[in-house]
Amino acid sequence: MQQPMMTLNDGRQMPQIGLGVWQMPADETAAAVGEALRNGYRLIDGAARYENEAGLGQAVRDSELPREEIFVTSKLWNDQQGRDKALRGFDATMERLGLDYLDLYLIHWPVPAQDLYVETWKALIGLRDEGRVKSIGVANFHEPHLTRLIDETGVVPALNQIELHPALTQAQMRAVNKRLGIVTQSWSPLGRGADFEAGPVTEIAARLGAEPAQVIIAWHLAHGLSVIPKSQNPGRQRQNLAALELRLSDADIAAIDALDRDIRTGPDPEMFGG
Repeated sequence: MQQPMMTLNDGRQMPQIGLGVWQMPADETAAAVGEALRNGYRLIDGAARYENEAGLGQAVRDSELPREEIFVTSKLWNDQQGRDKALRGFDATMERLGLDYLDLYLIHWPVPAQDLYVETWKALIGLRDEGRVKSIGVANFHEPHLTRLIDETGVVPALNQIELHPALTQAQMRAVNKRLGIVTQSWSPLGRGADFEAGPVTEIAARLGAEPAQVIIAWHLAHGLSVIPKSQNPGRQRQNLAALELRLSDADIAAIDALDRDIRTGPDPEMFGG
């Protein structure tokens, strides 16, 4: 299946849809990622905090695909912020992955209480300049965090990965990212299934002969978002990827937009520091 590509602000391209590996058991990650790559996925989103980077890297190394065809993301955890810790954290991630380079490296949370995210960002800039990571970005950053990074370093993150689903449509943050030239990537894009039975979703799914999850993924894609649904089930992986074939009308998109209730399934980035 031909996948749409998104152009990052550093000129590099990234598949619009990928596989997230959050909460995948470490001993099952290699098999799940390997299956995803066989099913056509080319973007795999991981993180040090997920404690399954070794399996992710094994699947990439064992794949018959050329390395340059697989876009691998990882993230720096909160207790590794600060220049020296960030560099050590990156080294540890690369050792676990067993890869020569990383496609995208993110600061996982801003943790404003630590006040280390600018220093950490400077470390990521250095890693990018050395060629050890191709692109750098952030996750869960709000406008003040982004503005400060840009003002103090002159380097705009390529991507901001934020919680985003029909119950938390993040219209304001999407607009901020777009204005700054930052790709928005949705984590927990299905909202843990909370809106699978919502009227607009079930109606659209019935009309299009699709699954509710496919309708919600198609909604993300229609908004120009990158999306990383998680699944270890090969059949569900294929279903999620097949959402690329769905076409929602403007009315469909508006109906799902209207499900916004500003409900998070994860922490508030302004407060979280765990």
